[in-house]
Amino acid sequence: MPTIECDVDGARERLESAGVSIEAGNTDHERWRASRGEATAVAYDGKVVIQGANPRDIEAILRESGGRVHLYWDGGSRGNPGPAGIGWVLVTGDGIVAEGSDTIGEATNNQAEYEALIAALEAAREYGFDEVHCRGDSELIVKQVTGAYDTNDPVLREKRVTVVEHLSSFDEWTIEHVPREANEHADDLANEALDRA
Repeated sequence: MPTIECDVDGARERLESAGVSIEAGNTDHERWRASRGEATAVAYDGKVVIQGANPRDIEAILRESGGRVHLYWDGGSRGNPGPAGIGWVLVTGDGIVAEGSDTIGEATNNQAEYEALIAALEAAREYGFDEVHCRGDSELIVKQVTGAYDTNDPVLREKRVTVVEHLSSFDEWTIEHVPREANEHADDLANEALDRA
Protein backbone atom coordinates (compact mmCIF):
# COMPACT_ATOMS: atom_id res chain seq x y z
CA MET A 1 0.00 0.00 0.00
CA PRO A 2 2.00 2.99 -1.27
CA THR A 3 2.01 6.19 0.79
CA ILE A 4 3.03 9.43 -0.90
CA GLU A 5 4.04 12.34 1.33
CA CYS A 6 2.82 15.42 -0.55
CA ASP A 7 0.72 18.55 -0.67
CA VAL A 8 -2.70 16.89 -0.89
CA ASP A 9 -4.29 19.92 -2.59
CA GLY A 10 -1.64 19.73 -5.33
CA ALA A 11 -2.19 15.97 -5.58
CA ARG A 12 -5.90 16.55 -6.01
CA GLU A 13 -5.23 19.01 -8.86
CA ARG A 14 -2.93 16.50 -10.60
CA LEU A 15 -5.57 13.79 -10.40
CA GLU A 16 -8.32 16.11 -11.64
CA SER A 17 -6.07 17.19 -14.55
CA ALA A 18 -5.70 13.50 -15.44
CA GLY A 19 -9.49 13.13 -15.52
CA VAL A 20 -9.83 11.32 -12.19
CA SER A 21 -13.00 12.22 -10.27
CA ILE A 22 -12.62 13.25 -6.64
CA GLU A 23 -15.17 12.69 -3.91
CA ALA A 24 -15.43 13.62 -0.23
CA GLY A 25 -13.64 11.50 2.34
CA ASN A 26 -15.53 8.88 4.37
CA THR A 27 -14.29 10.05 7.79
CA ASP A 28 -13.30 13.29 9.51
CA HIS A 29 -9.62 12.42 8.93
CA GLU A 30 -9.96 11.87 5.18
CA ARG A 31 -9.59 15.02 3.07
CA TRP A 32 -10.81 13.37 -0.16
CA ARG A 33 -10.94 10.06 -2.09
CA ALA A 34 -10.28 9.27 -5.75
CA SER A 35 -10.65 6.04 -7.74
CA ARG A 36 -9.16 5.02 -11.05
CA GLY A 37 -9.00 1.50 -12.48
CA GLU A 38 -8.23 -0.87 -9.63
CA ALA A 39 -6.88 1.79 -7.27
CA THR A 40 -8.30 4.15 -4.67
CA ALA A 41 -6.40 7.12 -3.25
CA VAL A 42 -7.29 8.44 0.19
CA ALA A 43 -5.90 11.85 1.22
CA TYR A 44 -5.00 12.70 4.80
CA ASP A 45 -3.08 15.72 6.09
CA GLY A 46 0.28 15.68 4.26
CA LYS A 47 -0.06 12.31 2.56
CA VAL A 48 -2.03 10.18 0.12
CA VAL A 49 -2.46 6.45 0.74
CA ILE A 50 -3.19 4.30 -2.32
CA GLN A 51 -5.09 1.03 -1.98
CA GLY A 52 -6.38 -1.60 -4.39
CA ALA A 53 -5.21 -4.34 -6.70
CA ASN A 54 -3.24 -2.02 -8.98
CA PRO A 55 -2.04 1.09 -7.10
CA ARG A 56 -0.01 2.08 -10.17
CA ASP A 57 -3.27 3.29 -11.76
CA ILE A 58 -3.07 6.35 -9.47
CA GLU A 59 0.48 6.32 -8.09
CA ALA A 60 2.08 7.12 -11.44
CA ILE A 61 0.05 10.33 -11.64
CA LEU A 62 1.02 11.50 -8.14
CA ARG A 63 4.74 10.70 -8.06
CA GLU A 64 7.12 13.44 -9.12
CA SER A 65 8.30 12.67 -12.62
CA GLY A 66 11.87 12.59 -13.81
CA GLY A 67 14.94 11.20 -12.18
CA ARG A 68 16.73 7.88 -12.26
CA VAL A 69 15.38 4.42 -11.50
CA HIS A 70 17.04 1.04 -11.20
CA LEU A 71 14.94 -1.67 -12.78
CA TYR A 72 15.28 -5.37 -11.93
CA TRP A 73 13.42 -8.03 -13.90
CA ASP A 74 13.05 -11.79 -14.12
CA GLY A 75 10.85 -14.24 -15.98
CA GLY A 76 10.57 -17.97 -16.23
CA SER A 77 8.46 -20.89 -17.36
CA ARG A 78 7.82 -24.34 -16.06
CA GLY A 79 8.29 -26.72 -18.96
CA ASN A 80 10.09 -24.33 -21.35
CA PRO A 81 7.72 -23.72 -23.04
CA GLY A 82 5.08 -23.95 -20.36
CA PRO A 83 3.12 -21.83 -17.91
CA ALA A 84 5.13 -18.65 -17.46
CA GLY A 85 5.41 -15.79 -14.99
CA ILE A 86 7.22 -12.48 -14.68
CA GLY A 87 8.46 -10.27 -11.86
CA TRP A 88 9.99 -6.80 -11.80
CA VAL A 89 11.00 -4.10 -9.31
CA LEU A 90 11.65 -0.35 -9.68
CA VAL A 91 14.07 1.07 -7.11
CA THR A 92 15.27 4.62 -6.42
CA GLY A 93 17.40 6.08 -3.65
CA ASP A 94 14.20 6.19 -1.57
CA GLY A 95 13.64 2.44 -1.90
CA ILE A 96 11.17 0.35 -3.90
CA VAL A 97 8.87 2.56 -5.96
CA ALA A 98 6.84 -0.22 -7.57
CA GLU A 99 6.89 -3.92 -8.25
CA GLY A 100 4.88 -6.33 -10.32
CA SER A 101 4.22 -10.05 -10.65
CA ASP A 102 2.03 -11.62 -13.32
CA THR A 103 1.29 -14.79 -15.24
CA ILE A 104 1.67 -14.51 -19.01
CA GLY A 105 0.29 -17.83 -20.29
CA GLU A 106 2.48 -20.27 -22.23
CA ALA A 107 6.00 -19.07 -23.04
CA THR A 108 9.64 -20.08 -23.06
CA ASN A 109 12.04 -18.88 -20.36
CA ASN A 110 13.55 -16.33 -22.75
CA GLN A 111 10.15 -15.04 -23.86
CA ALA A 112 9.19 -14.62 -20.20
CA GLU A 113 12.44 -12.74 -19.50
CA TYR A 114 11.63 -10.31 -22.31
CA GLU A 115 8.03 -9.88 -21.14
CA ALA A 116 9.26 -9.04 -17.63
CA LEU A 117 11.67 -6.44 -18.99
CA ILE A 118 8.97 -4.92 -21.21
CA ALA A 119 6.51 -4.70 -18.28
CA ALA A 120 9.15 -3.05 -16.09
CA LEU A 121 10.08 -0.52 -18.78
CA GLU A 122 6.41 0.35 -19.30
CA ALA A 123 6.03 0.92 -15.56
CA ALA A 124 9.17 3.11 -15.47
CA ARG A 125 7.75 5.20 -18.32
CA GLU A 126 4.34 5.50 -16.58
CA TYR A 127 6.09 6.77 -13.45
CA GLY A 128 7.80 9.42 -15.58
CA PHE A 129 11.43 8.45 -14.99
CA ASP A 130 13.79 9.83 -17.62
CA GLU A 131 16.80 7.64 -16.78
CA VAL A 132 16.59 3.86 -16.38
CA HIS A 133 19.28 1.36 -15.40
CA CYS A 134 18.15 -2.22 -16.10
CA ARG A 135 19.59 -5.21 -14.27
CA GLY A 136 18.66 -8.82 -14.90
CA ASP A 137 20.17 -12.27 -14.51
CA SER A 138 19.55 -13.32 -18.14
CA GLU A 139 22.85 -12.83 -19.93
CA LEU A 140 21.21 -13.82 -23.23
CA ILE A 141 18.63 -11.02 -23.05
CA VAL A 142 21.23 -8.42 -22.06
CA LYS A 143 23.55 -9.43 -24.92
CA GLN A 144 20.72 -9.50 -27.45
CA VAL A 145 19.47 -6.05 -26.42
CA THR A 146 22.98 -4.56 -26.56
CA GLY A 147 23.63 -6.21 -29.93
CA ALA A 148 26.47 -8.45 -28.71
CA TYR A 149 24.37 -11.50 -29.70
CA ASP A 150 22.17 -11.87 -32.75
CA THR A 151 18.52 -12.79 -32.30
CA ASN A 152 17.53 -15.54 -34.74
CA ASP A 153 14.21 -16.54 -33.15
CA PRO A 154 11.47 -14.36 -34.72
CA VAL A 155 9.46 -14.08 -31.47
CA LEU A 156 12.52 -13.00 -29.48
CA ARG A 157 13.57 -10.63 -32.27
CA GLU A 158 10.18 -8.89 -32.08
CA LYS A 159 10.41 -8.62 -28.29
CA ARG A 160 13.96 -7.24 -28.55
CA VAL A 161 12.71 -4.55 -30.94
CA THR A 162 9.99 -3.64 -28.42
CA VAL A 163 12.58 -3.38 -25.61
CA VAL A 164 14.88 -1.20 -27.71
CA GLU A 165 11.95 1.09 -28.61
CA HIS A 166 11.06 1.45 -24.94
CA LEU A 167 14.68 2.12 -23.96
CA SER A 168 15.03 4.79 -26.65
CA SER A 169 12.17 6.75 -25.03
CA PHE A 170 14.40 7.45 -22.00
CA ASP A 171 17.00 10.23 -21.94
CA GLU A 172 19.60 7.78 -20.64
CA TRP A 173 19.62 4.02 -20.15
CA THR A 174 21.88 1.09 -19.38
CA ILE A 175 21.32 -2.65 -19.26
CA GLU A 176 23.57 -5.11 -17.47
CA HIS A 177 23.75 -8.73 -16.42
CA VAL A 178 23.84 -9.33 -12.67
CA PRO A 179 24.16 -12.57 -10.66
CA ARG A 180 20.90 -14.24 -9.60
CA GLU A 181 21.59 -13.24 -5.96
CA ALA A 182 21.50 -9.54 -6.96
CA ASN A 183 18.14 -10.10 -8.65
CA GLU A 184 16.49 -12.05 -5.84
CA HIS A 185 13.41 -9.87 -5.33
CA ALA A 186 12.41 -9.93 -9.02
CA ASP A 187 13.11 -13.67 -9.08
CA ASP A 188 10.83 -14.18 -6.05
CA LEU A 189 8.06 -12.18 -7.74
CA ALA A 190 8.38 -14.25 -10.94
CA ASN A 191 8.18 -17.46 -8.90
CA GLU A 192 5.08 -16.16 -7.09
CA ALA A 193 3.49 -15.65 -10.52
CA LEU A 194 4.55 -19.15 -11.60
CA ASP A 195 2.91 -20.59 -8.49
CA ARG A 196 -0.36 -18.95 -9.61
CA ALA A 197 -0.01 -20.13 -13.24
